[in-house]
Amino acid sequence: MDLSNYLLMKHELSLIVVFLLLIFYDLFASDSAKKYYFPFACGLFLVHTVVCFFFKSDYDSSFAGMYVTGPAYLTIKNVLNIGVFLIFLQANAWLKKPDAILKRGEFFMLTTLTLIGMYLMVSSGNFLLFYIGLETASLPIAALVAFNKYKHESAEAGAKYIFNAVFSSAIMVFGISFLYGACGTLYYTDIAATIYSSPMIIMAMIFIMAGLFFKISLVPFHLWAPDTYQGAPTNVTLYLSTISKGAAVFALMAILYKVFPVLADTWKSIIWIIIILTITVGNLFALRQKNMKRFLAFSSISQAGYIMLSVFTGTTEGMAATIFYVFVYVFSNLAAFGVISAIEDKTGKVNMDDYNGLYYSNPKLALTMMIAMFSLGGIPFAAGFFSKLFVFMAAMEQGHVLLVFLAFLNIVISLYYYLLVVKAMFIKKTDSPIECLNTDGYMKTSLVISLIGIFLVGVVSCFYQYISEISFGIY
Repeated sequence: MDLSNYLLMKHELSLIVVFLLLIFYDLFASDSAKKYYFPFACGLFLVHTVVCFFFKSDYDSSFAGMYVTGPAYLTIKNVLNIGVFLIFLQANAWLKKPDAILKRGEFFMLTTLTLIGMYLMVSSGNFLLFYIGLETASLPIAALVAFNKYKHESAEAGAKYIFNAVFSSAIMVFGISFLYGACGTLYYTDIAATIYSSPMIIMAMIFIMAGLFFKISLVPFHLWAPDTYQGAPTNVTLYLSTISKGAAVFALMAILYKVFPVLADTWKSIIWIIIILTITVGNLFALRQKNMKRFLAFSSISQAGYIMLSVFTGTTEGMAATIFYVFVYVFSNLAAFGVISAIEDKTGKVNMDDYNGLYYSNPKLALTMMIAMFSLGGIPFAAGFFSKLFVFMAAMEQGHVLLVFLAFLNIVISLYYYLLVVKAMFIKKTDSPIECLNTDGYMKTSLVISLIGIFLVGVVSCFYQYISEISFGIY
C-alpha cells in the first residue's frame, strides 16, 4: 500500500478536508466569529461541490480492488453533493431557532460524516468496505433524526430509526458471512467469478438485499419511514428521503449487477414483487395522510418502487435510467420539502388543511409546491415525466409489459393525491390562511435552483445522453 491508492479517492479526501475545517472552525473560532459559521459552512461545501465536478477518472480501482471509481461513480457523488448543498441552504431558518443554534456545528459535521460513508458505499468493490461505509452513514443519521432531543417526536423517531438500522444491519452481516463462507472472499469480482446457485448463496443474497431494502424503504421494510420522517427535523427528513435513498439505490444496483449476475432470474423475481407492493402500498397509504411530512414519506416509498423498476431490468439502459431518476427526484423532493420547511419554520403548521388558500397569501411558495407535485407525479413537461418515461422504456425493452402496465396504473393514483395538495393551495379557501411569509435568501436560492433543475434536467437531453454513455463501464 502506498500513497497512489489514495489518489483515486478525490471526493472522499476533499470532503474529509471540509469535515476537518468545520471542526476546527467550531472549536477555535471566537464567539463573534461563530455567527458566520453558517455562511462559512455553506460556502465551504459549495467549493467542494464545484471542485468535484472537475475530478475526472477512468474506471479504475485501488486497495487491491476494494475501492472502485469511474465516471458513473463520480456522477452519482456529484448528484449527492448538489442535494446536500441545497439541504444546507434550506436549514438556515431551522438552525437559528434557540433549540438548534448551539448545535449548528454538529449538524454540518454529522451530515458531512454520513456523506463520507455514502461515498464509500457507492465506490466499494468489497463487502468489508461497503459495510464500513454503510455504518459510517447510518450512525450519524440516527443522531440527526434525534437532533431535537427535547422534543418527544424527534427522540422517538431517533430510537425507531436506530433499532431498525441495527436489525437490518445484523441481517445484512449475516448474509455477508454466508457469502464469505461459500466463496471464501469478500471482493465483488471474485465472488461473481466463483458464485453458483445454491440455497446458501440465495439466502445470503436475500439477506443482503433485505438490509438495503430497509435503507431504500421498500415494502415490507418501510414501516420505520413514516414515523421517522414525521418526527425528525424537516431538513433531516429531506436528507433521509433523497440523499440516503439515492446512495443506497446505487449501492444495491452495483451489488446486483456485479456480484449476483448469475442469480439474475432469482433476484428479478423478488424485485418484481417488491416493486408492485412498494408502489401500490405507498400510493394507497399516501391517500390517507393529512400530515405533509407523512404524506411525502409514503410518496417517497412509492417513488422508490419506480426507481427499483429501472434497477430491475439489469441492463445498461436501466442503470442510466436509475441515475437519471435519482437526479430528478433529488430536485423534486428538495422543492417540495423546501416549501414545507419554510412554512413549518415560520408557523409550525404541517397539515395539508393548513395549506388551504396558500396561493392567495404566498403565491410563490404555492407555485413552487405545485411544480414539485407535478414533477413527482410525472406530469409533462417537468423532469419527473422524463424520468418515469426512461424507466418505463428500459423495462419495456426487456419485455416487462405487465410490470410497466401496473406501474402506469399506479401513476393515476399518485396523480390524485399529488393534485390534492394543489387543490388545497389553489381552490380551497379558508378564513385563516397561512400569513404572508418572508423566507430568507438561503431558502429562496435553494428553491430557485431546485426549480431550475426540475425544468432544465428534463428539457436538456444531453444530461441523459451523458449518463447513458458513462453507464457502460460500470459492470
